[in-house]
Amino acid sequence: MGKVSISIFILFLGTVAIFAIFNQEATTIKVPFGKTYEISKIALLLLSSAVGAITMLIIIAIRDAKRFINNWQYQKKQKKEAEVQESYSKALNSLLAQNEDGAKGFLQGVLSKEPEHLDALLRLGDIAVSEEDFQKAAEYYQKARNLNPQNLEALFSTERLMEKTGRWSDALHYLEEILDIDEESLSALYRKRGILERQGRWDELVSVQKLILKNEHTEKDKTRERQNLVGYKYEYGRQSLENGDLEKAKKAFRTVLRLDKDFIPATLGLAEVLLREGENEEAVNLLEKSYEETSSMIVLARLEDLLINLGEPARLIRIYKNNLLKHPQDLGIKFFLGKLFYRLEMIDDAFETLLSIDTGSAAYPELHQLMGSLYLKRHQSDKAVQEFRKALDMKVALKLPYCCMECGHTSPEWSGRCGSCKKWNTYQFNLDSTCKT
Repeated sequence: MGKVSISIFILFLGTVAIFAIFNQEATTIKVPFGKTYEISKIALLLLSSAVGAITMLIIIAIRDAKRFINNWQYQKKQKKEAEVQESYSKALNSLLAQNEDGAKGFLQGVLSKEPEHLDALLRLGDIAVSEEDFQKAAEYYQKARNLNPQNLEALFSTERLMEKTGRWSDALHYLEEILDIDEESLSALYRKRGILERQGRWDELVSVQKLILKNEHTEKDKTRERQNLVGYKYEYGRQSLENGDLEKAKKAFRTVLRLDKDFIPATLGLAEVLLREGENEEAVNLLEKSYEETSSMIVLARLEDLLINLGEPARLIRIYKNNLLKHPQDLGIKFFLGKLFYRLEMIDDAFETLLSIDTGSAAYPELHQLMGSLYLKRHQSDKAVQEFRKALDMKVALKLPYCCMECGHTSPEWSGRCGSCKKWNTYQFNLDSTCKT
């Protein structure tokens, strides 16, 4: 006991002694539901002090016991968490080492100590997916979602599982849950876009693409997504055209051309709508104007087919010759004009036009095949054989191939979108093997 405590205790005894000298009379105490007692005032004071002191001692003892128990529980919890974290870290290291069996053992150990360890449940679900045990994976992901229904990682994991098993409607449902929690989640929007594109739901996809564009951060990403938005609007128009809804198709194609006047697939689509509506002259004017603005050989080829079907080859020849006056060295126009003459059985004009093409600067397999056919018609068999042999050496059919100017993918059929890199408005005729590889 310290000096201060002893001094306080002596002071207390002195005070009690003074009160005892001046308060020697007795007082009466009646215990509730009991007897009545007489006791001196000093004894009552000492008794009350003793009871108070004992009460305080009991309270202090209870407090210290509770503190001891809490500390013990905290230390036990800390030790358990340390063991769980160590096991989980070992599991992650095993996963990095591609040792999934070892990782499963550590993760099961984590769950044995802490059954509600959400990350362990998710990692076990991922392992089950890699082993194609989709039912087990679904069980792990469901347990994780039960622990925290709004956990985004658990929702994303479940959504990926739905995609893996081809349950597209369920995948979209989980993506909607994610977007309800975080409406600006680009990851969820990208995945939703992918599913809608797979299902050809272009109308809905346009709305999703607008949200993606709104939430992109860098100007580079915004530029890319603007191009995608134009492409999806075109796909909506193409689908409407295929379904016979000409009004929706026309509106979609015109919207695309307002956003990008050089978007050739939309030009061809709009021309097709006009033809189905019986607006032949308007379709011809559209294609002619587009060719003047873009110099697209794809547009020129479509214009050629259209004018021949309409019985106006003279108009087409005039268009070719006018463009040759403006661009006399344009080998593509010469080739198309020669091909047109050949198509119209204008043999001498075809021969003269194609012969003017410098084959040293333009290695067209189709040119050699056309020249071979022309030599046959002119009864010059030896020269025809030479031309056909050149064409065969190039191993390319007479039909002009299409080539994606972005990725180099070639296709015998034209499409508004490359089947390889998935970009729009990239197909061109690969006339002189200049296509990007």
